[in-house]
Amino acid sequence: MPKKKAFNKRNTRRKRKNDRPRVPDSQKKADVVEVSGTLEEVLPNAQYRVRLEGGQEVLAHVSGRMRLNRIRVLTGDQVTVQMSPYDLTRGRIVRRER
Repeated sequence: MPKKKAFNKRNTRRKRKNDRPRVPDSQKKADVVEVSGTLEEVLPNAQYRVRLEGGQEVLAHVSGRMRLNRIRVLTGDQVTVQMSPYDLTRGRIVRRER
């Protein structure tokens, strides 16, 4: 009959990132402002100038999910921009409209 292993630190299960309780998406994105706009200009260093519906211009970058899925954005595209309420001059492009 096989021996039972003694209880020690090595036999305990490690906590992983996925073991943490998940925060609902509604709480994560509560402090984000989403606005539609038109991509005006492509700038160096993966930056874009976007003119919002109200006429304001913001500096934006493409979100990581759009980069992973290789979604291209070109001048003249309709996009959705997420902005922080703390800095309304910068944003993140999260969606390209069809």
